[in-house]
Parts: sequence; structure tokens; C-alpha cells
Amino acid sequence: MTHSLVCPETVSRVSSVLNRNTRQFGKKHLFDQNEETCWNSDQGPSQWVILEFPQRIRVSQLQIQFQGGFSSRRGHLEGSQGNEALSKIVDFYPEDNNSLQISFLGLWGGWSVPLKTVPW
Repeated sequence: MTHSLVCPETVSRVSSVLNRNTRQFGKKHLFDQNEETCWNSDQGPSQWVILEFPQRIRVSQLQIQFQGGFSSRRGHLEGSQGNEALSKIVDFYPEDNNSLQISFLGLWGGWSVPLKTVPW
């Protein structure tokens, strides 16, 4: 059984919000467990999400869900410990549909974990 590593003390940042409309498309919708809401970025070549966890974490899987027709073709997970520079951990290739997608990573780390999508 897995559980989310995101807790109330987790700090999140995003690259952009569609039309700067944080009420409808803001980062608060990333983890609200409501399938009717979502974070929606503005257009651009690279969009990202950064999560800063309050303690060292072990990431064993990544779960991501896009709206069909709006997914990235390629993404990568980066991490760091403390104030170190971010480094790539793994690439992933999401499908362009709205199903929950799970990647099993089996990684250890005390990371600030940004999820970056990269243009194909």
C-alpha cells in the first residue's frame, strides 16, 4: 500500500498558471483529490512542479495524471539534498490520456523533487 508523501508542511511551486487564474487553475489543485480540478500551466516549452519536503523521503513511485490531449511526451524527475543543485534522477514518458499513470522508481533521497516536463 502506498501513500502520498505530500503533507501540509510540503512546499510546492509551479512554473506558471493559465492566465494567472490561481483560483481555477492554481497549484492547490495538484493534490486536492478532486478529479474535477487540476493545475493548468500556461503554454511554454518547459513546465514544472517543485515539491520541497520537510524531511528526507524515499520515492518509490510517481503517480501522474493529465487531461487527455494536454500531456507532455517526456518528463524527468530531478532531486537534490538541501541546497545542492538539482540533478536528473529518471526520465519518464507519459501517455496522452487522462488515466492515472504510475512509474515505479525505487529511489532513495532527501530531495526537493521537481517534476519537469520537457518539449519533445
